[in-house]
Amino acid sequence: QYSPDNVAGADGDIDPTEITFPGCSCLTSSCVVHTCSCLCRGENYNSLCLRPTEKEEEYARPVFECNSMCQCGESCQNRVVQRGLQFRLEVFKTEKKGWGVRTLEFIAKGRFVCEYAGEVLGFNEARRRIQAQTSKDSNYIIAVREHLHSGRIMDTFVDPTYIGNVGRFLNHSCEPNLFMVPVRVDSMVPKLALFAAADISAGEELLYDYSGRFHNLPITNREQKSLEEDNRLRKPCYCGSRTCASFLPWDSSLFSTP
Repeated sequence: QYSPDNVAGADGDIDPTEITFPGCSCLTSSCVVHTCSCLCRGENYNSLCLRPTEKEEEYARPVFECNSMCQCGESCQNRVVQRGLQFRLEVFKTEKKGWGVRTLEFIAKGRFVCEYAGEVLGFNEARRRIQAQTSKDSNYIIAVREHLHSGRIMDTFVDPTYIGNVGRFLNHSCEPNLFMVPVRVDSMVPKLALFAAADISAGEELLYDYSGRFHNLPITNREQKSLEEDNRLRKPCYCGSRTCASFLPWDSSLFSTP
């Protein structure tokens, strides 16, 4: 079933459509930094393009868009991901990777491409679905972990297997042209937004790193050892890049008992 936005999962633990953010009180057509409460962490976009992370910043900064409770107009420059798909994309059959997605038009670096939308699950339901899969089943569940300044880790699990959008057909690459950023609009439940990491030509396949490592530190020795031990359960990678890791990224936490 196609849905352009996230929906509550079968477990009903999380409702991604609930509005809990109060919204800004800006009376201008477009919000500005230092006066808008949604932009207290700095400007998010510049001419529809995600503002690049500063070189000294190790990780992507949080992105909060204006929402339906805000008093600013629909033309506010801090409303990008919520407007949805703006480019013509095509789902096509690849040679080795099953279905894939390519763009039918040029996409500039930093532009929002599409969301990875589906059922938003709690940990227990995500783990139950993962453990019920066989080695022949395709796994569409994505686990996003955000490290908060308090030291707490916020997990988001999205499964587009039964309900989802075009994002479910995107393939992995060890040298991707997209990167994922959690973007919050109405609540702390993020939209998993994919942005162009470089200029992308018409006809080019759209790819992202399933591990989310585009803006993160290189893999650690401890993680590498863990991955090598789990290779028997992992699936081969056919991205064909120079730095291909040979296997698709693997998250063993959903297979273990907490």
